[in-house]
Amino acid sequence: MSQATYIQDMMADPALEISGPQEVASFYANRNVLLTGGAGFLGRLLAEKILRSCPDVKSLFILLRAKKGRSPKERLKLLFEDSMFDRLRKEQPGYSRKVVPIDGDISQVGLGLSEEHRELLRTTHIVIHAAATVRFDESLRVAVNVNVRGTNELLSLAREMRNLKAFVHVSTAYSNCVQDLVEEKFYPPPIDGDKLFNLLDILDDASLEHLVPKLLSKWPNTYAFTKVIAEDSIRRNCRNLPVCVVRPSIVIATAKEPVPGWINNVYGATGIVLGVAVGLLHTLHCDPELVADLIPADYVVNTIIVAAWDVAKTRCINVENAVNVMVPEVEDVPIYNSVSSCQKPITWGQFMKYTSELGMETPSLATVWIRFLKLNKYNWLHKVYMVFCHLLPAIIVDSLARLTGRKPVLWDAYKKIHKFSTVIKYFTLRQWRFNNNSVLRLWDKLSSADQSIFEFNVEGLNWEDYSYSHVRGIRVYLAKDPLDTIPAAAAKYTRIKIAHYTLLTAICGIFLWLIRSLLRVVGLW
Repeated sequence: MSQATYIQDMMADPALEISGPQEVASFYANRNVLLTGGAGFLGRLLAEKILRSCPDVKSLFILLRAKKGRSPKERLKLLFEDSMFDRLRKEQPGYSRKVVPIDGDISQVGLGLSEEHRELLRTTHIVIHAAATVRFDESLRVAVNVNVRGTNELLSLAREMRNLKAFVHVSTAYSNCVQDLVEEKFYPPPIDGDKLFNLLDILDDASLEHLVPKLLSKWPNTYAFTKVIAEDSIRRNCRNLPVCVVRPSIVIATAKEPVPGWINNVYGATGIVLGVAVGLLHTLHCDPELVADLIPADYVVNTIIVAAWDVAKTRCINVENAVNVMVPEVEDVPIYNSVSSCQKPITWGQFMKYTSELGMETPSLATVWIRFLKLNKYNWLHKVYMVFCHLLPAIIVDSLARLTGRKPVLWDAYKKIHKFSTVIKYFTLRQWRFNNNSVLRLWDKLSSADQSIFEFNVEGLNWEDYSYSHVRGIRVYLAKDPLDTIPAAAAKYTRIKIAHYTLLTAICGIFLWLIRSLLRVVGLW
């Protein structure tokens, strides 16, 4: 099957023929939506889905900052040229008239907005706050400014929106990763947000980084740490605002929309699969028996879009008249844990088994060595594998590269891989239990038509079928290797296997020769 045929077949959508009441799309009709994080993974999918499945939306404001010499308008134009918007261009050719770039910066005081843009955003009806720095090793100052201060600034702006119907804050299911059971409720933060801001104001970067281990305490990284504080900011500052929180777990490539397997980053589980696919990652410090709470990105996107509709029905408050309105307590703020483990759990071992087996059917030209991965629960065994499967091959290959006048790259590549492995081991060696009753209730509120258009019930998710498109998506969208090259890639992989087993035979022969020589020296042969 060619890449074009595969994508065309996968884009066929029975939802286009659905009849019946479509309450969600009707809710978005003639309304302005403000989206932050529009250039990110989830942000792009949110923009695509809103414009395609809610075609009567009035305007989509996308908050972007200038970057790498490009203005927000130029960045937005480049963003919508991506192939993941092909289906949108086909189904809603006039979508671009609805997209409005907003020059701003989520990490700045006042969001870096001009007064003209701030006045325009006061006409917003729906806010979807998906902007965040998701790097686990981000500096604390940057993480706080983006994830916490940015949330506070957006809440402040929301209070100026005269017709606000819904404010959706996108968090993470691991914001409360210090809890064994994560329910759909707020948890106490490790530090008050205002106190954290004061620390940032009085300490320089060096002093602040020195304090990071003590501040993080049980939290594994600045991402989870700042996301739980951002949630607490929502809790403390949401009064009189129609707010809800969506917490996705480990977000992976799309299951169906806009095309199966679409992905544009190597975070988390995706990085593992890509590392195995190219033959670089051979060991991971991971317990294969633990459940990997993975959630396809389009399920998360649909949950976010529908959550806005739901919160508008249940908590919508006219901000101008808020003084005279009885407002629910903060505990009533809807929180949706967008997770898979409650209905369709899959272990790390099962997940890698599916991706490895299906990946062998679609080898890539990007593959550099034989594919195999050992999930090692015990650290000492993981380190043994690291030495023999990563470091020694890197020394040999880089030495040969130097001798032949080429640039050595493998050692540096494994330094990055080992850093990645160290960062994610917190999540591959621990087990959490999640509650997602609010998500299930949200699903039951939808009409059959809306359930077909905005699918997010993981009960219908088949992990083996998902893995089929997942490995192909990683090949096409990350390795940039079209499916048409599979025959050439298969031939290359055959040569790699021959070289691998030849090298193993030679190494074993040398090892046996050394043992025999040693035994002769001591007189035992």
